[in-house]
Amino acid sequence: MKALVYQGDGKCGLEDRPVPKIQEPSDAIVKGVGIVDEAGSGLTRFKKGDRVLINCISSCATCKYCRRGMPSHCVNAGWILGHTVDGTQAEYVRIPFADSGLHHVPKGVDEKALVMLSDIFPTGLEVGVQNGKVQPGSTVAIVGSGPVGLAALMTAKLYSPSLLIMIDRDPSRLKVAKRLGADLTINSAETNPLEFVMKHTDDTGCDTVMEAVGVPETLEMAQDLVAPGGTIANIGVHGKSCSLKIEKLWVQNISLTTGLVDTVTTPMLLKLFAAGGIDPGQLITHDFSFKDMEQAYTTFKAAAQHDALKMLITM
Repeated sequence: MKALVYQGDGKCGLEDRPVPKIQEPSDAIVKGVGIVDEAGSGLTRFKKGDRVLINCISSCATCKYCRRGMPSHCVNAGWILGHTVDGTQAEYVRIPFADSGLHHVPKGVDEKALVMLSDIFPTGLEVGVQNGKVQPGSTVAIVGSGPVGLAALMTAKLYSPSLLIMIDRDPSRLKVAKRLGADLTINSAETNPLEFVMKHTDDTGCDTVMEAVGVPETLEMAQDLVAPGGTIANIGVHGKSCSLKIEKLWVQNISLTTGLVDTVTTPMLLKLFAAGGIDPGQLITHDFSFKDMEQAYTTFKAAAQHDALKMLITM
């Protein structure tokens, strides 16, 4: 089979790899994303031919962290696909603990749009909206209008905030944010975000500030924008240390949350999607065939040039 393989230093390429085989009774082999091609003898919820959505987090469902609702820290699995075991950008993939790592596809839904519910939508909802304590009437700022930031925007709307501000440097992404329901947008390359936010929140700041970029500058910005008693929800993946402005925040009753997605909200998102409550397909901007995977990555690396958000790969 063909699989996209990480080759180091930001490089990847399509390579020939053996088709994966069942290793444990709890495994499933899934063709693309996804149809069950082979079901382990221990599975009770899935069989060959079932159409499925793959969780980005694998859960044994029995360890202390899974029982606490934190499968991202599962002692037997967790964040393993594409990390410690072969990932899903392949013609076939082995899914450990498939009974808890797969979801049946609801009848009649757009399966292309469904792919967005494997990772970015539960991430935006759980690590951004829920950790950030978005409530009816609250004020929200999201720093970073990439795919995860936009997923956070769309799911934040479910909680009826009174004001939702999107901040980015990419004008095309800010246009998308406006179309998806942002009340106000800020191009931080042209406008001072702090002055703008304070102007529109009676010099208070926002109850929830989500950081969805993952660089020191944006986390420091989030600390400036949060209101007393508010919450900073860090979604971005940080590779460098960031400054904590404790001399300002210590007296402000601020909460700072972090986390890996647990995908515990995926069943709810699937129901919302099937009922028409969310439309994750709005984030798909490009469609590539699997043989053109390398071109898809090249396009996404130049996202601003191509107005790219999510790349859909068709098997």
